[in-house]
Amino acid sequence: MRECQQTLAALELALGKEEFQCKMCGEFDRSHAIVELNSGAGGTEAQDWAEMLLRMYIRWAEKKGFGVQELDYQPGEGAGIKSASILIEGDFAYGYLRNEQGVHRLVRISPFDSNARRHTSFAAVTVTPDIEEDIDVQIDEKDLKVDTYRAGGKGGQHVNKTDSAVRLTHMPTGIVVACQNERSQHKNKERAMKTLRAKLYELQKAAQDQKIDALKGDRRKIEWGSQIRSYVMQPYQLVKDLRSDYETSAIDAVLNGDLDAVIESCLLQNVSGKTGKTSSEVE
Repeated sequence: MRECQQTLAALELALGKEEFQCKMCGEFDRSHAIVELNSGAGGTEAQDWAEMLLRMYIRWAEKKGFGVQELDYQPGEGAGIKSASILIEGDFAYGYLRNEQGVHRLVRISPFDSNARRHTSFAAVTVTPDIEEDIDVQIDEKDLKVDTYRAGGKGGQHVNKTDSAVRLTHMPTGIVVACQNERSQHKNKERAMKTLRAKLYELQKAAQDQKIDALKGDRRKIEWGSQIRSYVMQPYQLVKDLRSDYETSAIDAVLNGDLDAVIESCLLQNVSGKTGKTSSEVE
């Protein structure tokens, strides 16, 4: 009897892995991933939360053996970040992360509140495949607004002393990309152009397929009622994905990069970046 149970458990595990791999059949699922984070409603709280998410994805990538490159980093006012973008390099990085796109909500006792009150913070995650440069996307230089600025980062020797960072704004679509990880302005512009090309390719393909929500995600406000996942630290501990209904009380482990279970729950159910249940259903 025990042998039968062990065999059945092994078969179920193998079947689960096969089913999971079948979900990794999208056009760009094997690609590297560009992950962008932006703080939302909540001021300093939201900026700190955005940095916590950035750390979570970096830790996850490191545990997978993936490479991580910082592309842009805009520090917050006093704590955290206003925005940041990283390139995660590894097989199926985009396939794993594509459903992380959306608004993430944190509930906790604020470390910035002298009265120790509970606060709710929001941050948005955008995930784009790092598409090869030979894709057929025409970009007219006349449509670009190019801004250069001094690279920020975490201070000290990492801060550039020249205006080497580059921000590109594609005027017809409003898409903005930035890069500051290279010391050369030329190299930063080259990296930013590659990211812009990938974003425009996604936009074109989505328009052709009439599935903009599926590929690009819902462009919702970074605030209450728009979240795809809630992370509650007080008065109890719970991470709940509002699309797949996956939940766990191991919030510290999740924030330290143990994301595979929640990622797989979304992929196996083929969910998109759309909002699930309302926040009141997880409080």
